[in-house]
Amino acid sequence: MAGRCIAHLDMDAFYVSVELSRRPQLRGLPVIVAGSGPRAVVTTASYEARKFGVGSAMPAARARRLCPDAVCLAPDFPYYREVSREVMALVRDSADAVEVVGLDEAYLDLSDLPAPHAQMRRLALAIERRTGLGCSIGIGPNKLVAKVASDAEKPRGFVVLTQEQARARFADAACGLVPGIGPKTAQRLRDCGLGTLGRLAAAPADEVAARFGARLGAALQSRARFADDSPVTELRKVVSESRETTFDRDISGLDQLEVVLSELVSTLCSALAAQRRRGRTIGIKVRLDDFSTHTRARTLPEPVWSADRVGPVAVELLRRFDPARPVRLLGVRVAGLEESRPEAARQLTLAL
Repeated sequence: MAGRCIAHLDMDAFYVSVELSRRPQLRGLPVIVAGSGPRAVVTTASYEARKFGVGSAMPAARARRLCPDAVCLAPDFPYYREVSREVMALVRDSADAVEVVGLDEAYLDLSDLPAPHAQMRRLALAIERRTGLGCSIGIGPNKLVAKVASDAEKPRGFVVLTQEQARARFADAACGLVPGIGPKTAQRLRDCGLGTLGRLAAAPADEVAARFGARLGAALQSRARFADDSPVTELRKVVSESRETTFDRDISGLDQLEVVLSELVSTLCSALAAQRRRGRTIGIKVRLDDFSTHTRARTLPEPVWSADRVGPVAVELLRRFDPARPVRLLGVRVAGLEESRPEAARQLTLAL
C-alpha cells in the first residue's frame, strides 16, 4: 500500500466546544461537561479545566474538587449529534473514502488527491466557518500515524509525519500512546523494561514473544513501529445498539427496574427506527452494588426493532435474572443488526 495518504480529523474538546459555541460568554473559563448525580462522570472538559487535572471519564465529584471554580454543564447529546452530522457532512465532501469514528473524529483516505494537505486545511477552515469549532488534523502513510499525529499538538494542530518520523518523534513516549496497547498491556510492558515505544520496537522479537506470545508480541512491535495497513472503510458496520443508565442510588425491586427498562427500550427503539435497522438478539446488562456485571440475552427467529417486540423480551430476561442485590446500572441491547427490508422500512417511516 505504498503511496497512501491518510488523514485523521479529531474535533478539539468536542462536547465542551459545542457548549461554548452557544455560550460564548464562557470562553476562557474552566468548563466541565458532566452529569449532576453522585455517580456522574466527566464527558469532557475545556483546556482551561484540564490544566487543573480534570479529564474525561473522571468522577464528576473529583473534577469539582480539583477545579472548584469550574462551570459545570449537563451534557446535551441530541444537540451534539446534530452538530456532528453537520461536521461530518463537510468531512464526507472532502474525500471519497471516509471512516467516521464516533461523533467527533474521522479518517479520510486522501491518496488520490493532488494536494491532500491543502485539502485538509480547507476542510478545517470550512468546519470553523460553518460551526465555529476547531479541529486537529494528523496526516501520515497509515491510520496509526495519522491518529497519533492528530493528538500531538492539540488544539488546532496540523501535523504531517512519515512512519520513520513518527518512530523518531515518539520513541520516548509510553507504549499506551498508540491505539491498540491498553493500560494493562502497557503496565506489563513497563514491568519487563519495555515501557517506551522505542524500546518495544527495538527489542528482540523472540524476547517479546516469550513474554507475550508470538502473535501478540508481533502485533505490539508492529504498532510500536507505526506499521499499519488497515483500510479506511467507508461504512462502519454497526452490529449492535444499546442504551444504559447508572442510578444515582442503587435500586431494589423489579417494579422500579422494569419502569426504567421500559424507558431505555423506548429510547433504543426510537434510534433503531431512525437508522432503519433491526436485530435478532435482545440482551440486558445488570451491574449490582458489588460491581459484579451480569448479562442475559435471547436470539429471536425474526429480527425486530419496535418497543412492543423488544420490551417484553427484555422484561422477561430481567424477571428471570431477578437481581438478588440492589442494582447500580441497567442496560438493554439489540444485536445482530441489519438493514430493514423495503416493506419494513415503510413501516419504520410511518412509525417516525
